[in-house]
Amino acid sequence: MGSDSDVKKTYQHKPLEELQEIFEGCKAYVLKDDIERVVEILAINKRRSPTKYYVHYDDFNKRLDEWIVAEERILKEKGYMIPVVEPEEPTKKKKKKTTANKQQAPGVATGEEGKDDELNIVDMDSINVQGISNENVSREQEISRLRTSGSMVQNPHQVARIRNFTKVIIGEHEVEPWYFSAYPIELTDDDVIYIDDFSLEFFGSQKQYERFRSKCSLRHPPGNEIYRDDYVSFFEIDGKNQRKWCRNLCLLSKLFLDHKTLYYDVDPFLFYCMTRRDEYGHRLVGYFSKEKMSQENYNVACILTLPQYQRKGYGRLLIEFSYELSKIEKKTGSPEKPLSDLGLLSYRAYWSDVLIKLLCDINAENRLNSEISVEEISALTSITVQDILHTAGVLGILRYHKGQHMIFITDELLERYEKLKNSKKRRIHPQFLHWNPPSFTQGQLKFGF
Repeated sequence: MGSDSDVKKTYQHKPLEELQEIFEGCKAYVLKDDIERVVEILAINKRRSPTKYYVHYDDFNKRLDEWIVAEERILKEKGYMIPVVEPEEPTKKKKKKTTANKQQAPGVATGEEGKDDELNIVDMDSINVQGISNENVSREQEISRLRTSGSMVQNPHQVARIRNFTKVIIGEHEVEPWYFSAYPIELTDDDVIYIDDFSLEFFGSQKQYERFRSKCSLRHPPGNEIYRDDYVSFFEIDGKNQRKWCRNLCLLSKLFLDHKTLYYDVDPFLFYCMTRRDEYGHRLVGYFSKEKMSQENYNVACILTLPQYQRKGYGRLLIEFSYELSKIEKKTGSPEKPLSDLGLLSYRAYWSDVLIKLLCDINAENRLNSEISVEEISALTSITVQDILHTAGVLGILRYHKGQHMIFITDELLERYEKLKNSKKRRIHPQFLHWNPPSFTQGQLKFGF
């Protein structure tokens, strides 16, 4: 059988007389927020009346995929489009000698492998951290582009394109999942899954969940508490020592992350979980994972704030905490690529605030004659040189002057600095962090199932 790369798919428009003519793989016209949209039919559910269709909106992030009732949303008068597969003419390809890349250790989350052998050489004309071209676009246009670009079709398997739950009960919170996660298929019959927010065990019914909760004594993540202030705590968990809990964490995070690939081998990773305390225990708010030995010097492999805690500043605390660990390690670090759309915006905001504060503090105190190199900024913040230059470019303060690139402090930058000084955002306090970088022997860094 030929692969998808051997064929070219086009669509033929046809009139739609009955909704029963619609089938999986065709496209139709629907109303979404009173706007006409084109959707691809990914699945049809006829088990219950009325018939429901799982659709993907063309040119939109698959996070917006949803089940719809055809009678209410599909525009019959616009017709529908059926796929027409046309085989491409075979072309001869020249054989090229290639050197085998070193295999990356399997893990919970993997990013794109670096293809540039000279990672220390920065191309000043195309500095970016996500493959986004440096066009002169507004922030609103960029956010719109991010939300309609990434995570279109990341997994080639058809089953992974369809969300297997419509509702997730996490402790006392009810949230809507965004993506597919590989929970046991027998739990998907009722489209609802119950997850204990302490042990992360999952159940198909409320009765099973409540019975388990009455017997379970776990009240915090199963690791060492390395940070505590009056707001949050952080626990460090070794994936090799707590495999089941970490695998459950990965399954939970996959409901809300689509840009990463999930593996069951959590041994190569350390997990740093942020919690909020109440009278019942430490409730999970978010986490990031980190490779025990990263060849690319990534300080974050996967990062997530649970949906019920998003837009409250917790994501920034996770990012800031990861860089505090890098400072103790005396290393520079960067998140594993590619970042999700929301992750990229969060990191850019953090990098911008750190860079603005550092530059304006130096300018105000007239230290170092108001001059500092990018390498010195990197050493002070643990942010990589490439991320600093990228952020400076986004802020519009990277200029070419007298044969060299320089960072200029603008009036707009000073205005943002004044807002930062008056900001009441929560911060990580290094004095409350009690942590020594873990060290591993060669034998401990050999992983496998």
